[in-house]
Amino acid sequence: MSGTPEEKDKWAPFGRPIFDDPAARALARVGVIDIGSNSVRMVVFDGAARSPAYFFNEKVMAGLGAGMNETGRLNPRGKDRAMAAIRRFVALAEGMGIMPLTAVATAAMRVAEDGPEFKADVERETGQKIHVIDGDEEARLSAQGVLLGWPEGEGLVCDIGGSSMELARIESSRVWERATSPLGPLRLQGLGGGQKARAKEIKQVIADLAGKIERHDRLYLVGGSWRAIARLDMLRHDYPLLVLQDYRMTPKSVRDTLDWIADQDLEALRLRASLSSARISLVPLAGEVLRRLMSSFRIHEIVTSGYGIREGLLYEQMPHRIRSRDPLIEAARYAEYSSSRLPGFGRTLFDFISPLFHVPPTQMRWIKAACLLHDVNWRAHPDYRAEVGFDYAIRGNIGGIDHRGRIFLGLALSHRYRNARPGDRFAPLLELLDERLMHEAEVLGKAMRFGAMFSFANPERMGTLKYRPKMKILELQLLPEAEPLYGEVAEARLAALATTLGAETIVTMTNHGSTSQRLG
Repeated sequence: MSGTPEEKDKWAPFGRPIFDDPAARALARVGVIDIGSNSVRMVVFDGAARSPAYFFNEKVMAGLGAGMNETGRLNPRGKDRAMAAIRRFVALAEGMGIMPLTAVATAAMRVAEDGPEFKADVERETGQKIHVIDGDEEARLSAQGVLLGWPEGEGLVCDIGGSSMELARIESSRVWERATSPLGPLRLQGLGGGQKARAKEIKQVIADLAGKIERHDRLYLVGGSWRAIARLDMLRHDYPLLVLQDYRMTPKSVRDTLDWIADQDLEALRLRASLSSARISLVPLAGEVLRRLMSSFRIHEIVTSGYGIREGLLYEQMPHRIRSRDPLIEAARYAEYSSSRLPGFGRTLFDFISPLFHVPPTQMRWIKAACLLHDVNWRAHPDYRAEVGFDYAIRGNIGGIDHRGRIFLGLALSHRYRNARPGDRFAPLLELLDERLMHEAEVLGKAMRFGAMFSFANPERMGTLKYRPKMKILELQLLPEAEPLYGEVAEARLAALATTLGAETIVTMTNHGSTSQRLG
């Protein structure tokens, strides 16, 4: 954002807060209705603008596109269910005071013979304007949703709905080529000729897409059927973190999972994975598409996205200065602003402890986020703050962070309140981190635990930490006004930090130009 060099320095290294920006406040409560071929969903976004929280999120599996292959028309039962859902959503939005909503309809309504008629009926009965978007626009919005979660994301974005599948390429924070196709599993379900006819259709359509979209070896998956496959992959591997956003798979793992699904009873599998009957029935068909997509585009890495067209609509409304901000840092800063005892101290804490760390930029982002979040769980019972801190990081609605980052953050926040590692309940999660990251998370947690001792007394003027790793010396330089704060508990916390670093402590007291030292 704009500002004088002095203003920018004031907020370094985080940048000026955006939640007081008028443009950000305008995005603090945004409602979206997504009318798809399979489902109708309303989402109301709330929070930090750049990293949205879900104030409201409700879905109805209406099945508007069911049977369209045979009739060319929207499913009658699906129309009734969709109309009832939209009526409810509009009434809820009016009660929340967030009208007007943005409502978009995709493949089923744009292709069906009676799509225009149903659109007019909905608008007349509910007063809600419906935008029926074409496939190119659907691909663009879905890709923007991925950029909301990964501002630096590069690769192909594939959004599968009930009646269509869209493909787009993202790079340099932009959406490039995009295309649409009729490869939605609801449509494939009604295709005559059996498996051979489907395979021929899928092969031909994906070959056409490959001629329109530049190849990339990373694939971002958007859409309910893809997320169901990812959920089943988690189930097969007994994966301990059930967060779909940024869940990563290899083509081999996906193929093995699809083979495994084919050998299972779908109803039993549905119950184990907590999927709907409508969703699980489409998974084998979506799997056929995914197999061909991976081979045709020579995919090496697959990333599951929890964000899609609805988040893309929010991204559409963001000015560039908000789009360019780090979603992880903005989410953490908003949490600090709304939940901590001393909003703003996280930045000071980061400045105080950052000399301890010489790590890659990705990990430094995690350290910044941890400092902002170090006090947001203070209202929890003291005996459970460490556990609540861990849970907050691994289960919270945080964008811009992968699964290893979540666990690193959770472990650091746990050590912020307790010297010992989390209990047995979290042991499977810790297996996703190597020993180096676990050690650095412990150092970070204990550094925050010590730094918090100075939080209530002009902490920026209390003193500085210096770490000389080659000499294994941790030095605390204190100014006169900080000396009363360096009591028995603070001394013990500094000693715990030094022990974790394998270092010796030196405490330097500076007073009127003279200094005195003592070993810890």
